[in-house]
Amino acid sequence: QVQLVESGGGLVQAGGSLRLSCAASGRTFSSYVMGWFRQAPGKERKHVASISRIGGSTYYTDSVKGRFTISRDNAKNTVYLQMNSLKPEDTAVYFCAAGGGFTSFDNWGQGTQVTVSS
Repeated sequence: QVQLVESGGGLVQAGGSLRLSCAASGRTFSSYVMGWFRQAPGKERKHVASISRIGGSTYYTDSVKGRFTISRDNAKNTVYLQMNSLKPEDTAVYFCAAGGGFTSFDNWGQGTQVTVSS
């Protein structure tokens, strides 16, 4: 098991930037694929981005490509999501997740709210 705590959410105007952080504790951080998901009100949770164990491979959903960047620092047990050129449709609760693969996440944080105003 790994415990995940997100931070960095908030209110930002359209076109602005935010950087989300997710601090992990517990089992060895570098043994996990890490991901970010988001859930808007009344909608299903969606996979936004993920990164391999040593950061060599990444995945982004189409709507955030070129605007969001996922990265990790295994020495600090932290994964980041840099979000630029934010749009109102990016408004959601963002969740950090850890798992064994890009499609298998079984450890979740509590989420952090991101609100983008127009």
